[in-house]
Amino acid sequence: MKNAVIGNNKQKANLIVLGAVPRLLYLLQQETSSTELKTECAVVLGSLAMGTENNVKSLLDCHIIPALLQGLLSPDLKFIEACLRCLRTIFTSPVTPEELLYTDATVIPHLMALLSRSRYTQEYICQIFSHCCKGPDHQTILFNHGAVQNIAHLLTSVSYKVRMQALKCFSVLAFENPQVSMTLVNVLVDGELLPQIFVKMLQRDKPIEMQLTSAKCLTYMCRAGAIRTDDNCIVLKTLPCLVRMCSKERLLEERVEGAETLAYLIEPDVELQRIASITDHLIAMLADYFKYPSSVSAITDIKRLDHDLKHAHELRQAAFKLYASLGANDEDIRKKIIETENMMDRIVTGLSESSVKVRLAAVRCLHSLSRSVQQLRTSFQDHAVWKPLMKVLQNAPDEILVVASSMLCNLLLDFSPSKEPILESGAVELLCGLTQSENPALRVNGIWALMNMAFQAEQKIKADILRSLSTEQLFRLLSDSDLNVLMKTLGLLRNLLSTQPHIDKIMSTHGKQIMQAVTLILEGEHNIEVKEQTLCVLANIADGTTAKELIMTNDDILQKIKYYMGHSHVKLQLAATCCILNLIRNEEEGSQERQDKLRDMGIVDILHKLSQSPDLNLSEKAKKALQQYLA
Repeated sequence: MKNAVIGNNKQKANLIVLGAVPRLLYLLQQETSSTELKTECAVVLGSLAMGTENNVKSLLDCHIIPALLQGLLSPDLKFIEACLRCLRTIFTSPVTPEELLYTDATVIPHLMALLSRSRYTQEYICQIFSHCCKGPDHQTILFNHGAVQNIAHLLTSVSYKVRMQALKCFSVLAFENPQVSMTLVNVLVDGELLPQIFVKMLQRDKPIEMQLTSAKCLTYMCRAGAIRTDDNCIVLKTLPCLVRMCSKERLLEERVEGAETLAYLIEPDVELQRIASITDHLIAMLADYFKYPSSVSAITDIKRLDHDLKHAHELRQAAFKLYASLGANDEDIRKKIIETENMMDRIVTGLSESSVKVRLAAVRCLHSLSRSVQQLRTSFQDHAVWKPLMKVLQNAPDEILVVASSMLCNLLLDFSPSKEPILESGAVELLCGLTQSENPALRVNGIWALMNMAFQAEQKIKADILRSLSTEQLFRLLSDSDLNVLMKTLGLLRNLLSTQPHIDKIMSTHGKQIMQAVTLILEGEHNIEVKEQTLCVLANIADGTTAKELIMTNDDILQKIKYYMGHSHVKLQLAATCCILNLIRNEEEGSQERQDKLRDMGIVDILHKLSQSPDLNLSEKAKKALQQYLA
C-alpha cells in the first residue's frame, strides 16, 4: 500500500474510497499489533494526508487525530515520529480546525515533553505549534506550558529544519503579544540574548526564508513594545532586511511577505517611515510590483509563471499596504509616492479590482494620501478620485466602508475641490445611511463627513442634510452610546447652526427638539468635552435673531448657563460666557429686556468675578460682556 500511494493522488483517493482508513486506524490502535505494523500504518496514513484537501477531510471524518495523539503515548520513538509526521501533515492543511489540538488539555504538555526526544520530534512539534497558534488564547496556552523555554535552545540546533520551525514558532507566539515579546527579549541561549540570535539569522548569507522569519520576529517584538523603534537591531538590521525582500530578484511570495511585514513595522512610527522611504529607492522599487510578471520575464519555469500570474494581485495588495504606511504622516513622502509613475491611475484601478483585499489596500493607500491638503487640491482633483470612491461606497463590505468613508471625510473638507461634485452625486443620502449602521466606526464616519459637509455650507445643503438625516435620527445620534458619535453629532449641529439666517431658519422648524436634546445632554453624565460642545451649540443658537428667544423663554436652560459660568472647569465657563455675550449684544433688538432679565438672575455679579480670572480668554470675554451693560 505504502509504495502504491506515494506521489500518486489517484491511488490515494482509490484507497480512501475502498475504506482503507478505518481499517488502518483499527490496526494502529490494536493492542496486539506489533510496533512495526503500527508504524507502517501511521506512515501510510501520513502519505494519504499528503494528497488533496478532500483526503484530509476523509481522514478527519474517521477521527484520525485522537487516534494519532493516543499513539504519542507509546514508548517507541520510531512510531512516535511517524504519528507526529502524520499529525504535522494534517494540522498544516487549511481544512483542519486548529482547535483540535487544544480539546484535550493533556496534549500540549505531552508534546512539550516529547521535544527532547529527537530532531524529528522537534521539527514536527514546532511545525504543529506554529500552524495551530492562532490568536491570543492559543498563545497563552503555549506560553503557560513553557513554549519559550522549551523551544529557545532549538534555535542553535544542528538541523536547519529544526532551527527554521523554532523560528516560525517564535514569530507566531510574539505577534501582537506584549507578554510573550517582553519575555523573549530577556531569554538567553548559550549566553546570547534572543534578539541577538534573531539578528544573526537575518544576515545576508542566511537562507531567505530564515532572514524573513527572523525579521518578522523582531518586527512583532518591536510592535508589541518590547524593542524600541530606534534600536539598532530595528533601524540597521530589520528594516534594511525587509527592504531587500522587496527587490525584483526575490520570488513573488518573498516580495509580498517582505512588503507586508515592513508596512506593519513602520506603520506607527514616522522616523521609520522616513528611513524606509530613502532606503534602496524603495518607493520606485514598489512601482515594479504593478508590472509583474513582465512579458519579457526571464522566467524559464512555466509552472512558476502560471503560479505568479495567478498571484500577481497579492503583489499589488502588498504594495498598496506599504505605500499607505510610508505616507501615513510625512508630506514629502506622500508627494514622492504620488509622483511615482502612474501612481494615482494605479490606485484608482485598484479601487475596482475583483479581489476584496486589493480594493481594501487601495482604499487604505488613498486614505493615507488624502491626509495631505496639497494632494487633495491637486492630484486628487486631476484624477477625479471621488468618482471611483463613491462607487466603492455603494455596496462594499464593512472593513472597506470604514476606510472609504473615512477618506470621504477628507474629500469633504472645506478647501477640497471635490466637495461640490461629491454633493451632486448623492453623497448626503449615502452618509445619512451610514449613520444608521450597527458598526460604531461607520456611524462616526457618516456623521463626521456630514459635519465637514455642513461647514460654512449654503442653506440648501444644510436643509438637504437635515431632511435626509431626519430629526428622529439626529436625536438618536445625540443619545448614542459611542462618545465619538456624540461629539461629531454636536459638531454637525454647530456647523448647521452657523450664520444668523440659517440659525433662525433651522430653529424655527426644529427649535423645540434641539432645545430638549441640549437640556438632556447638559443634565446627563457626560465628560467636559461633550458639555463644552453642547454649550457651544447653545452659543450659536444665542447668536440667532429670533432663535435667542428660545433660550430667553427657557428658565431651565438659563439656570444651566449660569451654573456652568461658575463651574470649576475654564472651558465650560468660557463656553457659557459666550452664550451670555451673544444674548446681550447691544446693537441687537430687544437687548435691554434680555440684559435686565439676566441681571435679575445674578449674571452680572458672576461676570464681575470672571473678569478677574487668571485665564486671559475668560477674563477678556467677561469684560466684553460687561461692556454691553455699560454702553
